[in-house]
Amino acid sequence: MVKSDQRKAGVLLSYLSIGINSVIQLAYTPVMLQLLGQSEYGLYALVVPIVGYLGLLTFGIGGAYLRFYSREWAAGNKDGVARLNGMFLLVFAAISVVVLLVGGWLAGNASMVFGDKLSARESGRAAQLIGLIVVNMAISIPGGVFSSYITAHEQYFFQRIVGLASSILNPFLTLPLMLMGFGSLALVLVSLALNVATLALNVHFCFHRLHMRFLFRGFSWGLLKEIYIFSFFLFLNQVIDQVNWSVDSFLLGRFWGTAEVAVYGLASRLNSIYLTFSTSVSSVFAPQINRIVAEGRETDQKLSGLMLRVGRIQGLILLLLLSGMTLLGKPFLLWLGGSEAYLRSYPVMLLLIVPVTIPLIQNLGIEIQRAKNRHQFRSIVYLLMAGINVLLSIPLSSRFGAVGAAVGTTLSLLVGNGLVMNWYYHRRLGLDMTFFWKGMARLGRGGILPALYCVACGVWLDVFRPAAFLLSGIGLVAVYCVSMWRWGMDAYEKSIILRPLDKLRRLGGKR
Repeated sequence: MVKSDQRKAGVLLSYLSIGINSVIQLAYTPVMLQLLGQSEYGLYALVVPIVGYLGLLTFGIGGAYLRFYSREWAAGNKDGVARLNGMFLLVFAAISVVVLLVGGWLAGNASMVFGDKLSARESGRAAQLIGLIVVNMAISIPGGVFSSYITAHEQYFFQRIVGLASSILNPFLTLPLMLMGFGSLALVLVSLALNVATLALNVHFCFHRLHMRFLFRGFSWGLLKEIYIFSFFLFLNQVIDQVNWSVDSFLLGRFWGTAEVAVYGLASRLNSIYLTFSTSVSSVFAPQINRIVAEGRETDQKLSGLMLRVGRIQGLILLLLLSGMTLLGKPFLLWLGGSEAYLRSYPVMLLLIVPVTIPLIQNLGIEIQRAKNRHQFRSIVYLLMAGINVLLSIPLSSRFGAVGAAVGTTLSLLVGNGLVMNWYYHRRLGLDMTFFWKGMARLGRGGILPALYCVACGVWLDVFRPAAFLLSGIGLVAVYCVSMWRWGMDAYEKSIILRPLDKLRRLGGKR
C-alpha cells in the first residue's frame, strides 16, 4: 500500500476506531460506574493522572524520534537509522528502571501522597493500582521505539487495526473481572495485558515486515546531546499537559474527596474522547510534515495549505460533536453516570471542551513546530499558563469544587492556545494564520443554523425524555449535514464524500 493510501487508511481507520471505541465506552461506562460505585471510580480517576506524572521521566525524547529519523532517512543513512534505534531503546530501558523505582516508592507511601481524605481501604487499593500502572508504564516506554518506527514508515493500517482490536477487547475482558470482585484493579490489569500483547505485535511487525535494525555501538554523544536539547521543550509540554489535565483531580481529592473527583472524572472522560477525534488525524500527517521541512521547497506555503485543509476537516467533525454535547449533554451524563450527582459534570464538560476546540483544529501546528525545531516558545508559554492554572485552581476548586477547578483550566487554554500561539504561528513560524482563519470562518457559516436548532430544542423540548432525546439528536445531525453542505463545505471536502459514492455507483452500473 503506497503512503498516500496508508494516510487515507490511517484517517479512515482512526475515525472508525474512535467511533467504535466511543460506542463501546458509552455503553460500557454506565455498567462500569454501577459496578465500581462513585467512590471506587473516583479513586481510580484520582490515581491514574497522578501516576501519569512518572511519564515525565522520559523527558520528551519519544517525540523527537520522527524528526531525527527523517533526517537520517533523507540522508540515506541506514546505519544511522539503526544506530538511532539502538540509542532510543537503551535510553528508554534505563528510564523504565527509574520509573519502577520511583513508582515503588509511591505505592509504599500512598496515604502520604493522597492525603487524609482517603480511608485506610482506599489507601490500600491506591497502592495496588499504582503498582500495576507503574509496571504497565515501564513496559510501554521501551515499546515506544517500535511504535514510532511503524509511524515513521506510515504503516497506519496495521497500527489502527491493532488499536481497534484493543479497544474492542478491553470492555469484554474488564467486565468479567469486575463481576468477580476485582473492582478498579480490573481496569489496570486488562490494560496491562493488552499493552503487552500490542508490544509483542509491534515488535514482530517491525522485525519481520519492516526489517528494523538496531546498532548498539558507535553512538554519537553529540547526537544524544542534540536529541536531549530538542526534547527538553517537549518535556516541558508533557509537564504542562500533566498539570492542566491532572492537577484538578489531585486538588479535588485533597479538598473534597473521591466523590467530587468522580464528578470531574466523568467530564474529563468525555473530554478525552473529544480530544481523540482531532489528535488521531494530525498524527497521520507527522511524517509528511517532517519530509516537507527536510526537503525545504516552498515549505511555508505547503504547510499553511495543509494546516487549513486538515483543520477544516477536523472542524467539521468537532463542531458536530460540540453541538451534540451542548444540546444533549445533561441527559446523556445522567444516563452515563446513573445518578443525578453526575449532572454537575455538565458545566465541567463544557468548560473543558469549548476552549480546547481551538488548539484541536490547529493540531498540525504542533507537528510543524517540532519539524522546524521551533517548539521552544510554545513550551515556555504553556509552562507559564500551567502555573497560572494551578494558582487559579487552588482557590477555585477549594470553594466551588469541580466547576471551579475547570475554570482555571479554561482560562489557561483560551489565553495560551487561543491568543498567544496564533500570534506565534503567524509572526514567527511562517504560517499564514489570516488565511487559516478566513478559511475556518467560511466553515463557521455552516454552523449558524445548527446553533439556532440547538437553542430551539433547548427551549421547546424536554430532552430528558427518551423520545425527545433521540429525535432532537437525529434532527441535529440532519440539520448540520444540510447546513454544512450548503454553506460550510468547499469543493475539496465535498469531493471526499462524492468520489467514493461515485465509485460505488459505477461499480453498481457495471454489474
